[in-house]
Amino acid sequence: MSSLSPSTRLVTSAFRIARALAAVGVLLSSGRLAAAQAPVDSALASYINSIRAIDDHAHPMLPVAAGARPDTDYDALPLDGIPPFDLPSRLRPTDPVWRAAQRALYQISPELSGPGYHTSLRTAVANAKRMYGARFPRWALDQARIDVMMANRITMGPGLAPPRFRWIAFDDALMLPLDVRGEAALTPDDRSLYPREATLLRRYLQALNVRTLPASLDEYIRTVVNPTLARQRAGGAVGIKFEAAYLRPLDFDDPDAFAARRVYAKYVRGGVPSHAEYKALEDYLFRAITREAGRQHLVVQIHTLETFGGFYRSAGSAPHLLEPAFNDSTLRGTKFIVVHGGWPLFGETQGLLTKPNVYTDISMMDVMLSPTVLAGVLRQWLGEWPEKVLFGTDAFDGGVEQGWEQVAWVGSSTARRALAIALTGMMRDGEISRSRAEALARMVLRDNAAALYGLR
Repeated sequence: MSSLSPSTRLVTSAFRIARALAAVGVLLSSGRLAAAQAPVDSALASYINSIRAIDDHAHPMLPVAAGARPDTDYDALPLDGIPPFDLPSRLRPTDPVWRAAQRALYQISPELSGPGYHTSLRTAVANAKRMYGARFPRWALDQARIDVMMANRITMGPGLAPPRFRWIAFDDALMLPLDVRGEAALTPDDRSLYPREATLLRRYLQALNVRTLPASLDEYIRTVVNPTLARQRAGGAVGIKFEAAYLRPLDFDDPDAFAARRVYAKYVRGGVPSHAEYKALEDYLFRAITREAGRQHLVVQIHTLETFGGFYRSAGSAPHLLEPAFNDSTLRGTKFIVVHGGWPLFGETQGLLTKPNVYTDISMMDVMLSPTVLAGVLRQWLGEWPEKVLFGTDAFDGGVEQGWEQVAWVGSSTARRALAIALTGMMRDGEISRSRAEALARMVLRDNAAALYGLR
């Protein structure tokens, strides 16, 4: 795309090579993957399964009563409005892993098929939701052996209360105060995504009783950005989330304050900025938002993943595009999480973990990947930065056959199996002791997140 910045074009040209090297990185741990195919240490696996985990990233749904208004606040950018796109094999409802989840949660026999299977599943899910009512989300966590879930939502609500659920708010909309029609015209995906952000910003402005955008960028930050984060913090948020990779590349370059102020002042009362102008403004606002997040002790999650969407720009979600921001000395007080591990560029993510305020999680990776493949990634990361790796599921609602409670169960089960494989291999190779393996399991599944978010 000709409008991409030089740094993004560089990543685009190298993306296929980097992705291939990432895959080779897993395969080169031949001893690791060979060990992964060997039986895991049963005592270690039992210990791992006993740990009550902290899920760093998920989208739990409100327990909506029959006839009530549907829950629409589970994501700032739900993908149901974009053109249809293909899913990786393990995310398709036909993969056996979903039948395993349905058997564990709802006792649906794997032998059922056709209309009988669908009817039985719908009935079982409806019965469970009716029986547990407002307790259904907590029941779902218990089935997945999850103690606390970080809920990525626009708002929280009944059934999603602390201490079992903690709020991660969405703040991409704060970067988009001007007319987004030019940005929305970039791809067929963007046509539905940008208007959602504009709607969310209007909600934030109404909550602050701000009827007209301030005339200057500095005033916008002072009267809209900072109070919104303060309001989210007061509402129980422990972090904020950026889904920017769905909208633009993650190349938040060193900002030009003069250019950003000029663009805002020029278009705040009307007109459509060019793509380059909007990027200059977003680069500046990203720094302002994340700096304030650090000041208010809000962890910043950033989506990095190769998919989803038929027009999603994988090169634009490459983790290393974030390095200029992570190297910004004024942001060292902000803690960042590279969500989804940057898959498949997990080697790039590993390089970013050298930054003292950068972490990563395995959310979605433990739903999309097999335990064997994920074990190779975990072993590589744990060999260098064990205190920087967090468990997560990215539990989302995909309908009756892939309810968020099923996704949480699949992610948790896969992550535990992968940890058992990776840590068994490290024990077998004499790299760690059994006590160290247990400590590493606790760190990934629980302790690292507890320390990062300041949970007791």
